[in-house]
Amino acid sequence: MTQPPPANLPITEALVKALPKTDLHVHLDGSIRISTLIDLAREYHVKLPSYTEEGLRELVFKDRYANLGEYLTGFAYTVAVLQSEVALERAGYELAVDNQNEGVRYLEVRFAPQLHVHTHMNAVMVLKAVNRGLNKAKTEFNNRKAVREGREPRFEYGIIVCAMRMFRENFSEYYRNLINAHRYTPPTDIFAMASVELARASIIARDEYGLPVVGFDLAGEEAGYPAGNHTDAFEFCHKRFMKKTVHAGEAYGPESIFQAITDLHADRIGHGTYLLEPDAISDPSITDKEKYVAQLGEYIADRRITLEVCLTSNLQTNPNMSSLAEHSFKKLRQHRLSTTICTDNRTVSNTTVTRELMLAVEHLGLDQHDLKSIIVYGFKRSFMPGTYLEKRAYVRSIIDYYEQVAAEHAQAHGLAAGKAG
Repeated sequence: MTQPPPANLPITEALVKALPKTDLHVHLDGSIRISTLIDLAREYHVKLPSYTEEGLRELVFKDRYANLGEYLTGFAYTVAVLQSEVALERAGYELAVDNQNEGVRYLEVRFAPQLHVHTHMNAVMVLKAVNRGLNKAKTEFNNRKAVREGREPRFEYGIIVCAMRMFRENFSEYYRNLINAHRYTPPTDIFAMASVELARASIIARDEYGLPVVGFDLAGEEAGYPAGNHTDAFEFCHKRFMKKTVHAGEAYGPESIFQAITDLHADRIGHGTYLLEPDAISDPSITDKEKYVAQLGEYIADRRITLEVCLTSNLQTNPNMSSLAEHSFKKLRQHRLSTTICTDNRTVSNTTVTRELMLAVEHLGLDQHDLKSIIVYGFKRSFMPGTYLEKRAYVRSIIDYYEQVAAEHAQAHGLAAGKAG
């Protein structure tokens, strides 16, 4: 077995890019290539504020946003062009290829199928289309000689289906029709209906069509739209052995994370930025805030509920965070919580997995030990399709390849493997 890398091996961008990685939290509609967005907009007559990559980077997909509302502006354009099976297949294929090209070997793509449902396309058709693109990229990659000979780990992926905490008529044709059909029903009941219907479609896609739907998610605005509105959908998935991840603690306090792990049986938490922040609690019934976050943090740490941390996205959507040095990631690691680094939205946040890991190294003190722990935990805490034994064997192959890559970089720097400097 390859020796572990030396403690003084410099963490360079070249090393991080070469290492096998995961992305467990990446949205399809937030990660479409800008060139593809322009192509599809022209084909489907979707009006854009610019038809050049430079123009869209200046006007829509920025390095920094004023607030969450501005951050979400770009999704109106990306969702608008992803309304056909051909477009969805292309987006899935290109996202997988982009990840493969930077060393990602396991990818969990998430999206809300109901944003793409209309008269000519139901939720299962949406899932099938994206899966065709992902599977095409997987097949091409795994047919490479180095992969076939076992010299490099194969590429795998899963699909996570997102329900929405809330929606409006202009979100999609599906949502508009649902709201109009239940005009006199309380909005929270309509949100719950959509989630239950989507949960049923997800199980059908997995069990009847064999699609690698590996998880169910709840996304959207947290404040004012509690997780408890969606318990029926998550209970349905829970009883059918579907894993769960929930956006929580991104723009709301620790009590949102509590709801995710209690009401929705969350196995992982999307973001979890405010998990250990007592000042972020807004529930007046929680009087001892310090004790509350301490107990919540201990519970999540003990259960190894992994936090899907998205550094750039959090910085861009949180006007109170002036730099990454203020991000809670360092505190989460100090409490030995299980964390993995993700992109959230490659295009909207103008980032990659490699870049996110390098930001953690440069601004949050990530060392060799932490880097390996975070990357390996991404594979271990994934919802990877297949059996448990198959997953264990795959993770073992990833660890071996990680150590091989690190040893090669150590040799290139004149360092001996396993020797501390």
